Amino acid sequence: MSAVRALFRREISLAWAGGGGPLLVCGFMLCLGALVPLTAGPDARALAPVAGGIGWIALALASLLSLERLFERDFEDGSLDLLAVGPQPLEVVVLIKVAAQTIALGLPLAVAAPVVALSLGLPGALAGTAALAALIGALAFALTGALGAALALGSRRGGLLIAVVVLPLFIPPAVFGAGALTRAAEGLPPWPALGLLLAYALFALVITPFAAAAAIRNAQS
Repeated sequence: MSAVRALFRREISLAWAGGGGPLLVCGFMLCLGALVPLTAGPDARALAPVAGGIGWIALALASLLSLERLFERDFEDGSLDLLAVGPQPLEVVVLIKVAAQTIALGLPLAVAAPVVALSLGLPGALAGTAALAALIGALAFALTGALGAALALGSRRGGLLIAVVVLPLFIPPAVFGAGALTRAAEGLPPWPALGLLLAYALFALVITPFAAAAAIRNAQS
């Protein structure tokens, strides 16, 4: 357990110290949420029907920013080779990295989500729903993004490859998350859409560690 805690603390510190840290990711999301209403003209209410979708596009794009360095940094300096032969299975290493990514980046994005929702014209009463959906969505994005990052290891254009692989996988959680906000805005319970979002995240939690670990082993060989 001490090795797991040490690796987790290392990943948290790397997430904060890296170029795609929480401040950059949150800043990108907030800027996107602030710029979109400016293009809608004086009638900000025109954004209301699509506000949930726009907010989730912002969350998905913000989540993409830090994915390239999730495994690439350790792959380049040889740390990933040491982790692969260490006491923890590579699948556990993947889970630790995803957990650190979710806490270091997902929590700040969940805090920023209500601000973006308000800037897009959604009622303030939806702040809790927006934050909860964003937190679950950040977990889903981190899990599916880890798979894309593992598949892109060693590629010259890793960022482009990650986007090509990951963006289609981002569509279901974005649809479910936007649906939760839309239902809440219409006075309907958001739980069915949130349940689907959570189910997608749990499905990714089962699949990603094994698929990403296999991709890492293939890149190392």
